[in-house]
Amino acid sequence: MSETVGQEFARRVSALRKSRRMTLDELAERTEVSRSMLSQIERGLANPTLAVAARIADGFGLSIVHLIEGRPKAPLVEVVKHDDQQAIFADKNGCRVRTLSPLRMEKDIELYELRFSVGGLLESQPHFVGTREILTVASGKVELDVGQDAKTILGEGDTAHYPADRPHGIVNVSGGETTCYLVVTYA
Repeated sequence: MSETVGQEFARRVSALRKSRRMTLDELAERTEVSRSMLSQIERGLANPTLAVAARIADGFGLSIVHLIEGRPKAPLVEVVKHDDQQAIFADKNGCRVRTLSPLRMEKDIELYELRFSVGGLLESQPHFVGTREILTVASGKVELDVGQDAKTILGEGDTAHYPADRPHGIVNVSGGETTCYLVVTYA
């Protein structure tokens, strides 16, 4: 990358990560690029290879062109298709997280569908101070663990509101698949 393009890439990666309130560790996990490499790229100390730049862009749900040149203005109506593979945010520990929010950076609220297999688990590190989550169980039963508080059992139709700026986790405690909807709001 030329120095100008490299500097612009570094600036945008840093700005997008911060606007999504992601840590370097979270971005590293999503992109499979080491935390130290991401830090060097953001500070302009390293220029990524094309493959690394593509993984970073993909981690944000963007093409490299959009990451360098900026995203075009959002349409009036945005649709996240049910079969859009880019909408899969995570799929591990028996929990599949699919974003239902448009894949734009500038948002104060995010909406996710969580599908848990039997015993599936979603563990989250603390988000930024003031972040809150609203969890609704559509089917099945989960156990919610927030910080040092006692564990809370939620059944079908139950909704919990809680601070997400501390460690928190959700585990499927039903005998079958469980589906939940999660809203994340940022202060």
